[in-house]
Amino acid sequence: MKKTTRTIREAKGKTPVVCITAYDAVTARIADAGGVDLLLVGDSVGNVVLGFETTVPVTPAMMAHHIGAVARAKPEALIVGDIPFGVAHDDWSKLLAVCADFLRAGAEAVKLEGGAEIAPTIRRLVDAGVPVMGHIGLQPQQVLALGGYRKFGKQEQEQDKLLADARAVAEAGAFCVVAEMVDAGLAQKMCAAVEVPIIGIGSGAHCDGQILVIHDLLGLSGKYPSFAKPRVQLEKLGAEAVAGWAAEVRGDARKVQD
Repeated sequence: MKKTTRTIREAKGKTPVVCITAYDAVTARIADAGGVDLLLVGDSVGNVVLGFETTVPVTPAMMAHHIGAVARAKPEALIVGDIPFGVAHDDWSKLLAVCADFLRAGAEAVKLEGGAEIAPTIRRLVDAGVPVMGHIGLQPQQVLALGGYRKFGKQEQEQDKLLADARAVAEAGAFCVVAEMVDAGLAQKMCAAVEVPIIGIGSGAHCDGQILVIHDLLGLSGKYPSFAKPRVQLEKLGAEAVAGWAAEVRGDARKVQD
């Protein structure tokens, strides 16, 4: 059955929401066959697939390209497109145009990074008919300002702000909220404080759902965050397969020369 923003929202308190970040038709088909509820076409395509150091260089055109590739797999999972660096803080008409392009490319919702400060924008998008997934805690688009990646919510002051962010984003109309690298105890409090699912990544086991990059799950990333445990080592297996085929080809070539 096709998943929608409504089925994701209504899973709160009933069934954990399973989310995968995928970037093309192949990874979308694999994830959908595995039974995930939501496919995020993340701007992490920049560092996971395109070879950038961060997500910052990713453009709306790049995102629309990958959203279209995922959509052509025709998954039953809900497709969410990530709004890339800078766009959410641009002129409203430009943001709405990017969201419209993403929906036309095949996304069924968009994701915005930011807490209480971005809530009015979320409300305006929802009022315009654009479903929004929130994202608080570690915001990868802020990596240059942060000076690196870190855990959030260990200090009391930061906990209060993150709880306020979760409430503001949910009350603005987000159908679910990603909580990235948030202290596990705080993430659990967030789940109790808001009426929409809190989807954790590196935020403990007690969230309303979990999200993981498919390349991390399949062992294709090379190096992995502390919270990601590959279930198979496809990079290693793939290299072995290529090496075996290359040996066969070179062996045949030698026979021809003889």
